[in-house]
Amino acid sequence: MPDLGLDILFKGNNFMRLLEGLFVAFKISMISVAISIPLGLVVGTLMTLNNKILKAVFNIYVNIVRIMPQLVLLYIVYFGASRLLDINVSGEVAAVIVFTFWGTAEMGDLVRGAMISIPKHQYESAESLGLVKSQVFAYVIIPQMVRRLIPLSINLITRMIKTTSLVLMIGVVEVLKVAQQIIEANRVSSPNGAFGVYLVVFILYFLVCWSISLFAKYLEKKWR
Repeated sequence: MPDLGLDILFKGNNFMRLLEGLFVAFKISMISVAISIPLGLVVGTLMTLNNKILKAVFNIYVNIVRIMPQLVLLYIVYFGASRLLDINVSGEVAAVIVFTFWGTAEMGDLVRGAMISIPKHQYESAESLGLVKSQVFAYVIIPQMVRRLIPLSINLITRMIKTTSLVLMIGVVEVLKVAQQIIEANRVSSPNGAFGVYLVVFILYFLVCWSISLFAKYLEKKWR
């Protein structure tokens, strides 16, 4: 049987260190998601307004996020902005800023797409029943929009969790950074350790993202 290098995970507290690193990545992504969702709802709603200036501003914002790699944004915030503004920004804070900036744009575009996909007769029918605009949104539009946003939002959340692996480049000790440290410390005694450690990292990421996908399916069935 080939040596997969899994033995180094059971040396000392290596496996617990991996879990702690995964928690750091999960914490960064969840904080970013928690901030991005309400901001994205506001941005998406504003993007549907018939205002040329707002549309131009948000189009530029969304296109910057789509074109610019997240790693470059991390470098700009962590190395560039902190020195330019003469403030001390930790790696985790810089990561939350970047992922919130990214997530808000993505969520805003999803909200915009969900809102414009709802037929106009839904608005007209609700208003003909005597509902004011706030009631139309609260009881008719938002429930339909939420159902359409669930699978798209879960996709964004899982992408954000996986993309947190980039934060190791600015010194954040997350799961991949811990994996590298374990591999380097055991390179001589376990030359095949990289395969086993990264295999476990893959499984951990899979379990987290798969659990979120199952929760999304549960919500879809509940709200159908």
